[in-house]
Amino acid sequence: MGMRRARSHNRSAAKRWLLCVAVVVVCCSCLVTSVQAQTEPEYKMEVGAGAGLMNYLGDLNRSPLKGLKPMGGLVLKYKMNPRMAWSVGLNYSQLKGSSSDVTTWYPDLAEQPVDFKTNVVNFDVRYEYNFWPFGTGREYRGAQPLTPFIALGAGLVFAKCNDSQAGLQVPIGLGVKYKLKQRLNLTAEWMMHISSFDHLDGLKDPYGIKSSGLFKNTDCFGTLQVSITYEFMERCRTCHNDRED
Repeated sequence: MGMRRARSHNRSAAKRWLLCVAVVVVCCSCLVTSVQAQTEPEYKMEVGAGAGLMNYLGDLNRSPLKGLKPMGGLVLKYKMNPRMAWSVGLNYSQLKGSSSDVTTWYPDLAEQPVDFKTNVVNFDVRYEYNFWPFGTGREYRGAQPLTPFIALGAGLVFAKCNDSQAGLQVPIGLGVKYKLKQRLNLTAEWMMHISSFDHLDGLKDPYGIKSSGLFKNTDCFGTLQVSITYEFMERCRTCHNDRED
């Protein structure tokens, strides 16, 4: 009986010892993860390039999927925190179209169809809001490597068709960001740019009806773009005000 009691006591002590060891291991693992999350650097800036498609919506085109033309551009971003960023973009494309492709009847174009070819340079500054904190999860606790986002901004558009024109434009849209590596990001986005002038197709008021208002009876253009950006300019590790959600 004494030997059985001793063995039972030894088993209980061994179990308690193993439980203590397991607790210590788990606590150490959590501490290491927390230290890694706090010491891996964050970066303030992103720079990169993108390519995609552009089309225009106006008197000679009513479909957002018709007349898509190749587009290329550059992008620079300032990340305020893992949820918010400012983006500066510069894109170029050449739009083409013809009045013979539309079913709408225009008095001035009934007997003499017109073709247009417009060089477009688009510059804008946008505010981006991520649905989830964006990151690897090691530089910012709770960050996700994949997040949708929405964007809204303002900018300028320069167009050259029959003559050179410039005007204001308001981009609004959405997209998805994916972190390829610690400092390399992939972004896919669709934006609609509402412009303040009616010259992207070289036509102005084909019905001859004058209208007033900054964005009334004007042309728009849409962009579908995929871009790759590289992060740089390490954020100060002791500055915590801009790390809050």
